[in-house]
Amino acid sequence: MSMSAHTVTEVDICIIGAGPVGATLACRLAREGVPVAVVDRAALPPMEDPDFDGRAYAIAAGSKNLLEEAGVWERLPQIPCPIEDILVTDGRPGEPPSPLSLEFTREDSRQPFGWMAEARALRVALNATLHDAPSVTLLAPAEVVITRSDAGVVVRAKDGREIRARLLVAADGRGSRTRSQAGIPITKLPYGQSGIVCAIAHELPHDNGALEHFLPGGPFAQLPMTGTAEHPNLSAIVWSEKDAMAQRLVALPDELFVRELKRRIGDRLGEVKPVGRRWVYPLSAQYAQRYTATRMVLAGDAAHGIHPIAGQGLNLGFRDVIALADLLIETHRKGENPGAPSVLARYQRRCRPTNMLMFVATDALDRLFSNDNPVLRLARDVGIAAVQRMPRLRKAFVKHAMGV
Repeated sequence: MSMSAHTVTEVDICIIGAGPVGATLACRLAREGVPVAVVDRAALPPMEDPDFDGRAYAIAAGSKNLLEEAGVWERLPQIPCPIEDILVTDGRPGEPPSPLSLEFTREDSRQPFGWMAEARALRVALNATLHDAPSVTLLAPAEVVITRSDAGVVVRAKDGREIRARLLVAADGRGSRTRSQAGIPITKLPYGQSGIVCAIAHELPHDNGALEHFLPGGPFAQLPMTGTAEHPNLSAIVWSEKDAMAQRLVALPDELFVRELKRRIGDRLGEVKPVGRRWVYPLSAQYAQRYTATRMVLAGDAAHGIHPIAGQGLNLGFRDVIALADLLIETHRKGENPGAPSVLARYQRRCRPTNMLMFVATDALDRLFSNDNPVLRLARDVGIAAVQRMPRLRKAFVKHAMGV
């Protein structure tokens, strides 16, 4: 439901940010009849890019369950590609990887480790679900002023539209203005690395297998994607390098870019060629000192941002959504106040300790693997080989990463 100017709408929950985290939370709550408003500075339709652009999300099993419960998964215009095998290696560009490797196979899980979904496909599915949900009010595009008090939340747009809510959810990304206006400080760790994101078409099938190749400049990941008529064999690439090197690599002509790709990926996929755009993002990690303020909680990147080394960034945000949705659905059924301090405190207790563990783990992994120190190289190769020989430990890693 959209709003006309000079209207006042009363809801239980107002979500700032219509990205995957905010939109999924709205869809999940709406399915349970919770009145929700979603506010975003951008209009929703332009977020749907009709052209393949190379960006994709790794969706863990727990996140897939959430998207199904929210009514989003079945609306994806393309079938996501399952990840059923993950090879973890260590090495240097242009050299064979260390013989001490780690492989997660179908024997380590009863279901795929995750699914690769195109970013544009998820956006299409989220928009369709939002627009069809009768208990969702959309305020986008809109520049708003937010007022919070013990009595509630008022969100006023410049054109006169107004939303009154009992709880505000800040899901407006790493640079969250909502978080800043609430005076919640963040701690930020720059890595001096940038992530290159693109897609490649390749000669040989990927067989739903992924590669995580640790290199001195940063991790290099190949993730299987669903093919198209034009490119039946397709994979996503997430490639970390030192900042200056990443900028040089992204600017290379296709022929030289492919040569650098093959120095890292080897011959496992045969001949390769870039498809779509290349994207480059500066990498850093950050965390909010707290997840709550008066009548407000943080979710997703507004609360935490981690290194992409384990592909868990969006899935961590979806774990916030799972915890928060469960709490808010429960309070709605009991007729309780969703903005009560006790509800906010329960949310922070459920999410922040686990998120901080993931923050520490991914930071430590990047510092351990993104270097060429011979002592550390030997230690991590021995560690990788040890995990390979311990099936119970492999399965424990898999279960945690899958979020089930």
